[in-house]
Amino acid sequence: MSIFERYLTLWVALCIVAGIALGHVMPGVFQAIGAAEIAKVNLPVAILIWLMVIPMLLRIDFSALGQVGRHWRGIGVTLFINWAIKPFSMALLGWLFIGWLFRPLLPADQIDSYIAGLIILAAAPCTAMVFVWSNLTKGEPLFTLSQVALNDAIMVVAFAPIVGLLLGLSAITVPWGTLLLSVALYIVVPVLLAQIARRRLIATGGQAALAKALRRLGPVSLVALLTTLVLLFGFQGEQIIAQPLIIGLLAVPILIQVYFNAGLAYLLNRVTGEAHCVAGPSALIGASNFFELAVAAAISLFGFHSGAALATVVGVLIEVPVMLSVVWIVNRSKGWYERGPLVRPTLEETRT
Repeated sequence: MSIFERYLTLWVALCIVAGIALGHVMPGVFQAIGAAEIAKVNLPVAILIWLMVIPMLLRIDFSALGQVGRHWRGIGVTLFINWAIKPFSMALLGWLFIGWLFRPLLPADQIDSYIAGLIILAAAPCTAMVFVWSNLTKGEPLFTLSQVALNDAIMVVAFAPIVGLLLGLSAITVPWGTLLLSVALYIVVPVLLAQIARRRLIATGGQAALAKALRRLGPVSLVALLTTLVLLFGFQGEQIIAQPLIIGLLAVPILIQVYFNAGLAYLLNRVTGEAHCVAGPSALIGASNFFELAVAAAISLFGFHSGAALATVVGVLIEVPVMLSVVWIVNRSKGWYERGPLVRPTLEETRT
């Protein structure tokens, strides 16, 4: 285990503090970096995500893709959490905390907008960052890829109807440019690049060359993760300092839902006997959000300075540190999980 991995919690905390401080001290620099975007997709962040996800994608052997079907339990649990639980539970949590408990502490004219932003955030499931979280839990790469692709495909047709139903709106404007560009940049392009690199490495040096490349890319991936964290908090540094109470209150229902979704997915996988290498990614996919799409949809529906936009931005801010805490829980509970009476072996064990 490298020094980055051993002290990852410390590095994350330092990067959050550094991001907030730098964003406040040098707002112009972060505004310039934040402005480098197409269809609300930030290009510097996209490059960093490539550096994070490609090492995991290099592990994927598409010739074994058919074996993912044996994990139909994990597939079913993941879909159930993402589409039957996540958006509706967030609507309930938003009403409970923002619409009732925290109402006296929030601007009265923004209450409905805050709740709308939370619902939009929950209706947009995982993006490519899940590859990073899955890799940190030694998750099954093929399962992770298949579920990211499947949930994104469902999102194309389900996002607008679910948001419209929960918000009571008849016409939802889906930011198709953001959706399609994000899928292309974060999934299609990295998968293609990783498969080209994998084939060349194996062709020239076999599995030893691939293993050597993965060892070298490990630290790069973690540095990219920490740099992304600095940028995300730097982009919102001034806003965090200006509105700490509102941001903290909006974070409460998001945090509860992340841990609830992850925990429920993890437990359902254990009860149904799914392997830990599948349960981990399943829990992480159920907890993660497609924050680029959520932010773009909130802005297009309610405006850049709306409460809805702020609520989705809060989701962006807590995504990395909270998901890392879920990774920690999944890793630390592996022994307990695998003592489940119905838990199945990993893909590697079934091949031997």
